[in-house]
Amino acid sequence: MALLTPLLAFLYHLPQVYKWLLRPYYVASLFMSIAFLMVRKTPGVCEHLSTQREDGNSCDFDWREVEILMFLSAIVMMKNRRAITVEQHVGNIILFSKVANVILFFRLDIRMGLLYLTLCIVFLMTCKPPLYMGPEYIKYFSDKTIDDELEKDGRVTWIVEFFANWSPECQSFASVYADLSLKYNCAGLKFGKVDIGRYGEVSKKYKVSTSPLSKQLPSLVLFQGGKEVMRRPQVDKKGRAVSWSFTEENIIREFNLNELYQKSKKLSKTKGEKEEEPEPDTNAQEEESESKKDK
Repeated sequence: MALLTPLLAFLYHLPQVYKWLLRPYYVASLFMSIAFLMVRKTPGVCEHLSTQREDGNSCDFDWREVEILMFLSAIVMMKNRRAITVEQHVGNIILFSKVANVILFFRLDIRMGLLYLTLCIVFLMTCKPPLYMGPEYIKYFSDKTIDDELEKDGRVTWIVEFFANWSPECQSFASVYADLSLKYNCAGLKFGKVDIGRYGEVSKKYKVSTSPLSKQLPSLVLFQGGKEVMRRPQVDKKGRAVSWSFTEENIIREFNLNELYQKSKKLSKTKGEKEEEPEPDTNAQEEESESKKDK
């Protein structure tokens, strides 16, 4: 059963995974992830490689390479236990495959290692993962609009994500946050986002560090009446983020979204009733007052 559950989950998401892998970023990443495998197994190339196998077969993995690949598999399995989305699963596999490729190429030939490492650096600097472009009910703030919008109506509760486009965790969380906005957005409960990688002043004001070492990206903050009520992940006295998993279930539970949504729907109905109230007929009032004077 332990093996059947992840297999069924993979098959369920297979069409989505297939669609992602067809994107140029993932196609290039896939080739870079299996680069050592292709070099080691390609006829005409593998015969010229060095090997530590007793049979001298340079077109197959030696015992040290097998150890490195097994260690890689163990790390990927550990990291994927905390992965939220399929993008994170695929991203972890690609990331640690590249790390293993660097080690394997350097062990094989220092020149090949330097060449592969250079390609990885160039790829990292020039290619970015595709951003989420699906449906959502999210308002994007700038440094000039966030304060005004949060304080505009004290009855409205805001959940704001502080993110940075360069953060893989933020990129993976985008689809989860979008789904939550589609399920819970209403007149009294709204969802917002602000790119603190772009607006540094917002980062300082709301005390969300953009350092990759701080692990504060993404950060979700609940505002009521323009004031912060809670945030995840929490930050301890030393300024370090307390580890927290950004799953949909955790967010719904910690932020009491079901309860907030029910209260916010009442606010929505109240607003709707006020908008539907007929405006007073001033002409009729004037005619009534004139008739009273005549009497």
